[in-house]
Amino acid sequence: MKAVIQRVSRASVMVGGETVGEIGPGLAVLLGVAEGDTQADAEYLVSKIINLRIFADGEGKFNLSLKDLCRELLVVSQFTLIADTRKGRRPSFVEAAQPEEADRLYNLFIRLCREEGVQAATGKFGAMMMLEIHNDGPVTIILDSRDRLNPRQ
Repeated sequence: MKAVIQRVSRASVMVGGETVGEIGPGLAVLLGVAEGDTQADAEYLVSKIINLRIFADGEGKFNLSLKDLCRELLVVSQFTLIADTRKGRRPSFVEAAQPEEADRLYNLFIRLCREEGVQAATGKFGAMMMLEIHNDGPVTIILDSRDRLNPRQ
């Protein structure tokens, strides 16, 4: 499971010209589910994202998390994060989870965030969406749940 997280001053997502999710200050999360991902991957990313200290304290240091500040999440499914571009010029998405499983894990991710007390707005799984993201910083971080299995060098 991969996530691109962006610290935002505000963000929204539209489907068919209608706003389906919007937040004020917080994090926009683009979430891609890979074949073989499990609940453990979702749990790892939820914990990492909501507790990652990427918000400045009074001294300007990254010491505060989304959860510390009671900020919001905008979570949008994005299978293209699982693209394999090693061969040729057209990305391959064969490593992306099947839609039914990806939808299940996407919704689990959202539920886990909410169970942690985080307000989470969402896009619409599988839909073509327009995102408006106002980056703050900018601060953009890429997370991969499989990194937890590799010891730090």
